[in-house]
Amino acid sequence: MSKYTSWIIIGIAVVLIIGGIVWYGDQPGQYDQFATCIKDSGATFFGAFWCPHCQEQKSLFGKSWKKLPYVECSTPDGQGQTEICKTNNIESYPTWQWKSGDRKTGVLTFDELSQFTGCPAIKG
Repeated sequence: MSKYTSWIIIGIAVVLIIGGIVWYGDQPGQYDQFATCIKDSGATFFGAFWCPHCQEQKSLFGKSWKKLPYVECSTPDGQGQTEICKTNNIESYPTWQWKSGDRKTGVLTFDELSQFTGCPAIKG
C-alpha cells in the first residue's frame, strides 16, 4: 500500500470518528422532556462539581442532566461558594428548591421530582 493510500484511509477514519462524535452529541437525551418540564416548573437544582451526591443526581438523567435548572455553587477551586448560593442560603448539596420556595435536600427519585414539580412521572 502506498503512502498516499494510507493517508486517504487515515483521513476517512478521522472524518468518520469526528462525524460520529458530532452526531452522538446532537442526539436528545432519554429524559430531556422530564428535565425541561422540571426547569419550566420553576425548580432549581443547587449543587457542586465535587459533590458525589450531585453527580449521582445528574447521572440519573444521563445526558439530559444538562437540561436541568442546575446552579453551580462551588467556586472553581472547590474551596468557596458562589454568591448566588450564599444569597439563597444553600447549606448542603444537592438542594432542590421549588417555585414555592420550599426545599428538599439529597438525591431525589424521578417520582419525588414529579411530586414536587407536577411533571408527569417517568420511570428511570
